[in-house]
Amino acid sequence: MRLYLAIPVVLLALLIAASGVAALTRGWVLPTNRLPVRRPRLYGWGQLVVALALCWQVAFLLLLSDPDTRQWGTLTGSVLLLTGLLVMMVSRRTGGHRQDA
Repeated sequence: MRLYLAIPVVLLALLIAASGVAALTRGWVLPTNRLPVRRPRLYGWGQLVVALALCWQVAFLLLLSDPDTRQWGTLTGSVLLLTGLLVMMVSRRTGGHRQDA
């Protein structure tokens, strides 16, 4: 197993997960993201999914030796990563300004 890849990715996933738990439980978002984030709890769920995806990819890419299982596991991790990013993007959307005619 390549520890020089696994350790930084898992540490990054832990930091993202800690930020996601803070957003989910307390509604706290990092200062750089406070202004654009409209729904912090949804943003926290997105961060937790991204952290899960990173750990999923590390587990399947670095721990397994079967190429078929590793390929499908990494693909599933990529889908999870994109899902988490989409959830985080939706939490940043502003409400539409409808004008009644």
